Amino acid sequence: MRWSLNVGTIAGTAVRIHITLLLLLVWLGTIFYRQGGAEAAWQGTIFIVLIFLCILLHEFGHVFAARRYGVKTRDVTLWPFGGISSMERMPDKPGEELIVAVAGPAVNVVIAAVLLLWLGPRFDLANLTTIEDPTVSLAVKVAAANIILVVFNLIPAFPMDGGRVLRAILAMRMGNARATELAATIGQGFAIVFGVLGIFYNPMLIIIAAFIFLAASGEATQAQLRAVAQGTLVSDAMITAFESLPISATVSDAADALIRTTQTEFPIVDDSGHLRGVLTRDAMIKALKQRGPDAPVLEVMQGDIPTFPARTKLDTALRSLMQKGRPVVGVTDAAGKLIGLLTVENLGEMMMIRSAGPESQPGPWGKIRR
Repeated sequence: MRWSLNVGTIAGTAVRIHITLLLLLVWLGTIFYRQGGAEAAWQGTIFIVLIFLCILLHEFGHVFAARRYGVKTRDVTLWPFGGISSMERMPDKPGEELIVAVAGPAVNVVIAAVLLLWLGPRFDLANLTTIEDPTVSLAVKVAAANIILVVFNLIPAFPMDGGRVLRAILAMRMGNARATELAATIGQGFAIVFGVLGIFYNPMLIIIAAFIFLAASGEATQAQLRAVAQGTLVSDAMITAFESLPISATVSDAADALIRTTQTEFPIVDDSGHLRGVLTRDAMIKALKQRGPDAPVLEVMQGDIPTFPARTKLDTALRSLMQKGRPVVGVTDAAGKLIGLLTVENLGEMMMIRSAGPESQPGPWGKIRR
């Protein structure tokens, strides 16, 4: 992820810190220093660091719970508004998603419980509202922060943990696509409330609101794509009218093809028609600037493009397309020759066609079953 620093790896999952979080720490440290000098700056900064350590442990609660169901997590990134786990997918079964969703807050419950047992009568519920008081001990503030994290994360604002719990419960009674759509709508409603509160109380809520609103919309779209893919073959959704480039082509040749076609991704095929890679428009422009028009496409293309036989189930190809943010996947015939392409855009068009078509009519016009 751009603008993030890799600080290590835990059990195969990279831990990243976004640069904006470091800037936030510097900014808050400066504020603490102005309020109480060097000691206040150190205490305040250590407290913020401990909060984000708890958030990191929270995210790894999700990571290890998901791994139990065969779901890998590429990395965990800490942002000023919290942590994001880049899972390759969510578990397919609602019960499994429910466990993964509650695993994160459960970690904060355990941290808070351990601290409360150690603090005993020294902790008071009033500490939840005095978390910024410098006279309150660090242990008390961390315990209070974890209680707040649990309560906040269980708000049913999809795609927060509480929203995923809601989606999982709804999916037990209705289809996943419909459950996601309903949970996303509720989440966007909470986002609007957070945005309004942020105007009057805390600007950070506006950032959280924007993240929830956009993420909920994206999750709903992905759920609809997965619904389209169920029971469909790759051959039903692939693009067959496309222009490819030979392995001998240069970036100049690709630029000419970009101008005369509407494509933004160009497959590179060898003399046997096998896919060698894909050159995207962005990679093409970058290569023109840095290496010039005579650069071979083989040296600037993206090579890790998977291919699937035409009779492959569409949801299998879709999972590969979405996991690593690939621009396209290839479709091949029995001999391995490239005969089609699959992109998120043409899947979106297929989704719109199915949604607009008559519900009773079979084939690609049939409406998505929910």
